[in-house]
Amino acid sequence: MSTQAATAGSAPAPAPARRESARATFLSDTWVIARRGILHMRRQPEALSDATIQPVMFVLLFAYVFGGAISVPGGGSYKEFLMGGIFAQTIVFGCFGVALALSNDRNNGAIDRFHSLPIPRASVLAGHAVANLIRSFLPITFMTLTGLVVGWRIHSGVLDALGAYGLMVLFSFAMIWIGVLLGSLVRTPEGVQGVAFVVIFPITFIASTFVPTSTLPGVLKTIAEWNPTSSLANALRHLFDNPGGTLPTSGAWSLQHPVAYTFIWAIAIVVVCAPLAVVQYQRSIKS
Repeated sequence: MSTQAATAGSAPAPAPARRESARATFLSDTWVIARRGILHMRRQPEALSDATIQPVMFVLLFAYVFGGAISVPGGGSYKEFLMGGIFAQTIVFGCFGVALALSNDRNNGAIDRFHSLPIPRASVLAGHAVANLIRSFLPITFMTLTGLVVGWRIHSGVLDALGAYGLMVLFSFAMIWIGVLLGSLVRTPEGVQGVAFVVIFPITFIASTFVPTSTLPGVLKTIAEWNPTSSLANALRHLFDNPGGTLPTSGAWSLQHPVAYTFIWAIAIVVVCAPLAVVQYQRSIKS
């Protein structure tokens, strides 16, 4: 009888219970990694310059230096036209943060220490993603406040405004996976900065970020019309009911449907880049 009781007591847990335990472990470990990233932000505020000082600087410079020289098609305040572009540019630049954080962890031995612990390896990437998604709220908040100070206003309804902020969060999440892929491909923080500025920086300027696409010549105009940075900027202008947000009845499909086009891009980036980032990350930690 005692033998049967001992055998029953040592029986393995049912499969659903094991899956539930594994899921709870993954979520708790992911939050530990994410919390570590958030604490690093608090202790190294200078590392947040791209999420705090830079957006404010861009808003002020372009609003007051170029605002009097650039006219918006259809009329309206250039400061209000500008905000959609500044939001879009800063969100695209958000891939820098996660790429640099991941690259730093690879170089200072943090990744090796994490993998020596009994935690799911996926928790490391997930933790970085969660920390940087939380981090993305900083520039959005700072830009909103700065925009209100310089004269930007939201003229649409509450639902459209919430849709605009939701679209920004979704696109920020997509850019995080580009950053994870970049941080897994490039070994050093200096290399990350070099590649990011060579590739990402031009993308944010060959767009309707600061000027209407109609002012660009030839090939640059076509590139800008289909650039997801342009569609994000135009979608935000449309949802906020700002100058430049009126949807054209002709021309490129991306200009006529900026919200849908931006949503498609965000989903496509996650679907393509997330698996590639995970595979490349696994390769990078084995090499």
